[in-house]
Amino acid sequence: MPDLSTNDQAERQGGYTAAASWIARDPDSETFVFRKFDKLAAVNLLYLQSEILDLEKRLEEMHLITIGSYDMNLRDAASTWETLVSQCQGDGARQDAKERMRLIRELRQLLREYHETLLLQSQVAQLKRPESRVLAALRNFFQSPHHILGGKAKSFLNNSADLVALKTPAEVDYLSSFLRRNWVKKKEMSRDGVNQYGRFEEKSITLAVNIVTVAIAAIFLVGSIIGFYHAQGSVTKLCMIAGFTVAFAASVGLITNARRVEIFAATAAYAAVLVVFVSNGALSPN
Repeated sequence: MPDLSTNDQAERQGGYTAAASWIARDPDSETFVFRKFDKLAAVNLLYLQSEILDLEKRLEEMHLITIGSYDMNLRDAASTWETLVSQCQGDGARQDAKERMRLIRELRQLLREYHETLLLQSQVAQLKRPESRVLAALRNFFQSPHHILGGKAKSFLNNSADLVALKTPAEVDYLSSFLRRNWVKKKEMSRDGVNQYGRFEEKSITLAVNIVTVAIAAIFLVGSIIGFYHAQGSVTKLCMIAGFTVAFAASVGLITNARRVEIFAATAAYAAVLVVFVSNGALSPN
């Protein structure tokens, strides 16, 4: 029987501590994946909104009573803060003034809670879902050979649409995603003692992508110069311009996470450089 480390033995036993230890072990924190409870968040906002709507209605009703009253003290309290405060104090405090003050303070507290909740939910909504490879590793660890957590918690990974990753890779281009799927990883045995999962550091992916990007950029620049130097005939050169431009645009889209407008701008600049190469007679051996 293999000699298991303390961490391995703890993970075999399960529990929140073992699950947290495995999650925290990832150097890039990609395993920090949790439920975001979108439905409950929406329910909470709807209830808060309804409470504020009720307060709004009560304040409007109070305002209608005020403007229809011949009581000058009531009118004065509705337009002068100092008068309202004074009418709420002492033995002769007015009940209508105290009610107005209570509604104002209740509204202030509810609005603050509502706006803070809106801002927090806005930040949560901008968080991204975990990548499929990360989710697969999480499910394998949490559910195989048996659930590491009990009760309702053991099903928290089932609904992938309601999961959020606290940290996702900065680069989400096709090249980075391909390298993450096929990168050389440090193998670790899963809890079932049969399957394995791998870990790698994101900085190694970033370094590899940077090297590939620099190499491709050099190839497009130097390769086009050499190609136009040996090319003969206007049709050949025009076809080369079209081919290099299409290939450049495709490479930018595949190895970077540039937006469409940035791809158009970079491609236009590259095409302009190629036109300069072609129009400069010094680049041709003829």
